[in-house]
Formats: sequence, structure tokens, C-alpha cells
Amino acid sequence: MGRFYRASLMLGFSLGLAASTLASAEDIKIGVLKTAGSGPVFLAQERGYFAAEGVPAQIVFFEVGSTIPVAVVSGDIDFGATGITAALYTMASQDAIRVIAAQAREAPGFPNNTAVASNKAAAAGLKGFKDLAGKTVAVGGLGTPPHYSLVLLAEKYGVDLKTIRVVQVGAVANSVTAIVGGQVDASIIPVTYVMPSITNGDAKLLGYVGDEVSYQFGAAFTGFKTTNERKDTVERFLRAYRKATREYHAAFAGPDGKLAFGPGSAEILAIIAKNTGQTVDQIKMGVSFVDAEARLDMKDIQHQIDWFKSQGMVKGEVTAKTAVDLRYATPLPE
Repeated sequence: MGRFYRASLMLGFSLGLAASTLASAEDIKIGVLKTAGSGPVFLAQERGYFAAEGVPAQIVFFEVGSTIPVAVVSGDIDFGATGITAALYTMASQDAIRVIAAQAREAPGFPNNTAVASNKAAAAGLKGFKDLAGKTVAVGGLGTPPHYSLVLLAEKYGVDLKTIRVVQVGAVANSVTAIVGGQVDASIIPVTYVMPSITNGDAKLLGYVGDEVSYQFGAAFTGFKTTNERKDTVERFLRAYRKATREYHAAFAGPDGKLAFGPGSAEILAIIAKNTGQTVDQIKMGVSFVDAEARLDMKDIQHQIDWFKSQGMVKGEVTAKTAVDLRYATPLPE
């Protein structure tokens, strides 16, 4: 009888706990692009990690990364995960948005973004990064990760940025078209988009950005109001997200930190392919590096802010420590 009573109590407790979790469940919307860098979000969704944390998620796809922070601020979505832009830092300066975790990072051995030259420019002498002086370079938009990649490459190779003509072309496909058509000399383009053109001989590969410069390419973020008024929701999102970043990192980062397809990688590649509409082979060409604990490179974030501010692209007072909410985010060790 005592055993039955204890079993009944345990069953009642379990049911009560389940009911409590269900009652506190809150549906969320997460904005992403259809890229490999969004892999941890896809993984957490497909494996039910968000739902298990009481935040059943709907993934909302965007065509342009810069529109995701805008959607967070407007309340159309609750969280975003994409490349960091100057506009995001301006929103942070206005207490509209906060970064809460890392997304992708440019790192050696991960062919995420490429620097490419048009055949016309290559024939005229554009063979490497030192040759970018005086050239016309296409980026999706000013103040975007491709633009910042160009800044870091110029700094590394001693190229005066003032000699480079930077043109905005919008969508990634437009960058590919401009390169293949010879309308620009060079561009920074995700490898999965431009590799077919390189393979076909319609463009020349200058190098992979991550092999040249490492920086905090992307981040997960939410509204400033959300960080203060929905603390439990943010923490639930991050628990699910970090569970996925650990699995993603284990599947793709080898012992030396370079890209390696380890146990579990095939299943995760299939999940990313399903969500992006690309083939597994395409995804394998452009797997992004994601830190296991979604830690942020605070030193680079400050460098980004400083440079964008120097160009008048970030308005208002903001630093890495004010753009990033350190109640939730974990910095990389200095």
C-alpha cells in the first residue's frame, strides 16, 4: 500500500511538473537566413530542443540578413541569428536590441566566405589580396560582414581602403552576376553561391576569408525589452540553442580546430540541406565555424564598432559591452 502511495505521489508530481511546463510554454519566432551558419537553429528545431525548453519555435526565413534585426525591433520575430551589421550596432545604441550569443565566426579551415576576382580583373593582374588597391569590389551592402571582411583583408595586406571603390549590389546573387559579367573586379561571396562559377572557370578564387582573418561574423540577438521583461524566455532559448551549438561544433570541428566531418555530421548536414534547399554537397563546401558554447569575440566586436563609427555607419554611443548583454552572453577568453 505504501509503495502504491509513493508511486501515486510521484506520478502526480510528474504530471504537475509537465502541466506547469506546458502552462509556461511560450511560442517564439526566430529569424534566420538559409545558410549553413544557421545550422544550430535548424538543429535545435528539428530535434525538439526549443519545444523541450518550453519555447516551441517557428523559424522565419529572410532573404537579406540586415532585415532580421529590424524584424526583432518591430516585434515581428522574437530572436534573430545572422551576420552582424553596422545597423545592428546603431539599434543597440538606441536600446532597441541586444546580442546574447554567437552565431558563425570566420576561422581558419572553414571555407565560409570567399574573395573572388572576375576573369577580366585577374587577366589584368588581380592575383592576390595585395592587388586590391585601385579595384572595384562588390558587397551586398555597406556595413555588412562582406564589407567588414574587406576592411580586415586590407588592414592585413597594407592596402589603403581609400583606393578601393566599394559598390553595393544587394542580394548575393547580384554579386555573382557582377563578377561573372566583369562589372566589378572582386567581391566577397559565400562559397556555396560562387563555387559553381569558380569551377566553371567564370571567376577566379583569391582565397577564403577565414584562412586570412578571423572575426565574429554572426550573432544571436533579441529585443532590449525582451532581455529585461522575458528573462525566462531568453534563458530557455539559449539553453536549447547552446545544446545545438555543442552538437554542431562536435560534428564539424576537428581536434586542431579545423573543419572535419566527424560522427553525427551526416545527419546534421542533411538537416541543414533540408532547411536551406541546398544539396548536402553544397553545404559541405561552406560549413561555418560555430563555437561550442556560442561564445563571442568581444575584442573583434569592439573593433567592428570602432571602424563602423569611424565611417559614420554607427550612430549613437555604443561599445561591445553595451551591445552585448553579458547577463546572457559568454565572451571568448582574451
